[in-house]
Amino acid sequence: MSSTRPLASWRVLVPRGGSWGDGVAARLRELGGIPVIAPMLNFASAEDPAALANALHELQDGQFDWIVLTSATTVDVLVSQGTRIPDGTRVAAVGETTAAALQLAGYRVDFVPTSDNSARGLVKEWPAEERHGRVLVPQSDIAEPTLVAGLSKLGFQPEYVTAYRTVGVPVSPEVAADVASGRIGAILVTSGSVARQVAAQLTPLPDDTVVVCIGPRTAFDTRAAGLPVHAIAEERTTEALIEALVDYVTG
Repeated sequence: MSSTRPLASWRVLVPRGGSWGDGVAARLRELGGIPVIAPMLNFASAEDPAALANALHELQDGQFDWIVLTSATTVDVLVSQGTRIPDGTRVAAVGETTAAALQLAGYRVDFVPTSDNSARGLVKEWPAEERHGRVLVPQSDIAEPTLVAGLSKLGFQPEYVTAYRTVGVPVSPEVAADVASGRIGAILVTSGSVARQVAAQLTPLPDDTVVVCIGPRTAFDTRAAGLPVHAIAEERTTEALIEALVDYVTG
């Protein structure tokens, strides 16, 4: 196997589309892989748009000391609503991907955890001198209460609002057949939600199908969904996810 094309002949399921999926696909091709983009999740408007609109109105009115963003999708919601974050409200991002989305949309970022890009990491690394006031936490309808509970323990007054709904997307019969036959050699898992869709739509997986997870928390959720985990990216980045696959294949 060529050291410059370690994924030669490997067909890899990429469970997200858009710019993220395109970027991952491009990198897989550089390494000799054959990406199969099959988005397994989509996002829909919040069931209670009035609650979201009210929370964003209070945000723009300067009633929150912080806003915490946990996904690029939430950033898209802010943009779609024309939301302005006042200068007096500080902005925290759960990781580098969310921070990059904020900056690309023209928002500033005041705090990003450095060692653990997760809700737990954000709470653990939160600056000790900044633990007071109201915090707006807009998240998916299926978000776990980890962040809100953690912020409460730090002394904040967190307020959760549903920013969007996460819904499953069926893969095509062709993709399902390719997974079942073993023609797709690896599956990238980017969240617990994706893991649950893989389990619901594509199991049982062939014994030699490699499952690679982005971060320990996603690996935990993947095992909880009944899937095997063969490799874990220790950092929640695209580069680390692909590197984990390469390390497994070449190891």
